Amino acid sequence: MLYRFQIELSDIDRGLYESLDFRVVQHPSEILSFLLTRVLGYTHSYNPDLKFSATGLGDPDTPAIQSAGVNGAIDLWIEIGNPSARKLHKATKTAKQVLVYTYKSVDVLIADIKNNDVHRAGEIKIYSFSTRFLEALEKLLTKNNRWSVLIQQGQMDVNVGEQTVSTELNLRRSE
Repeated sequence: MLYRFQIELSDIDRGLYESLDFRVVQHPSEILSFLLTRVLGYTHSYNPDLKFSATGLGDPDTPAIQSAGVNGAIDLWIEIGNPSARKLHKATKTAKQVLVYTYKSVDVLIADIKNNDVHRAGEIKIYSFSTRFLEALEKLLTKNNRWSVLIQQGQMDVNVGEQTVSTELNLRRSE
C-alpha cells in the first residue's frame, strides 16, 4: 500500500522548520509499526539529502534510509527495527554516522551488538518508540496523512487533526 505524508516539521532542538511531502510504500511483509518507525526516523533525522532506500526493504545490504555525502560516500546510515549485528558492522565501516530507530527491545539489540564485536559499536545511536505511541498513530493512519511534528527537549509530539500523540525520544548507545 502507498501512503502519502505531508508533515509540517518543527525541530526546535535543531532549529529546523520544514514542510515535508513524501510517499512511502508498505512492503508486503512490513507491519505498520515498522512503517511508522521508518517515517518517524526519517522525520526526526531529516536533512535535504536524506532518502529512503531506492531498492526498498528487500535489499539486506543497503540502509533503510540514507544521506549521501561527496563521491558516493554515505554520511548517514539509518536502520529500522532490530537490524543484524552483521548489517550494523557493515554500516559503521561504510558510513560516518549510524542511527537505529526501533519499536522492539533495545536491550536485545544492544546485547546482539556487544556479542558480535560490531565496529565502532559505541557510536551507534539507538532511538526507540513505545508500543503505545505507535499503536495510537496506527489508529490515525490513512492513505493521505497531514501531520504536524514538534520535536523539542527530547520529546516528539505528532498532531493529526485534533489529536496529539506524544513520546519521549529515548536515546541509547550500545556502550
